[in-house]
Amino acid sequence: MKFELKTENENYSKSFSMFFKTIFVFALLIIFCDVAIKLGIITKHYQIDNNCRLLSVEKSKSYFNKLSRITKLKSKQRIWEFCKEFVQ
Repeated sequence: MKFELKTENENYSKSFSMFFKTIFVFALLIIFCDVAIKLGIITKHYQIDNNCRLLSVEKSKSYFNKLSRITKLKSKQRIWEFCKEFVQ
């Protein structure tokens, strides 16, 4: 007759590995979200810089409209003041 004794070590190792996998996935998710937010900020900064430079060369209504949408400024005077600070 054979006598087998099951130990609890396997259950503990499985639960530890599941815990670390969950922590790892959450860490990756937080890192990817942070990178996405920072890329959005960089893109917005580049769009503002590019449109302000184009506006300083060619005073077009389309550049005013684009900058108005991006910066949430409504008057042309405020857009001009904003671009003067930005282009310097």
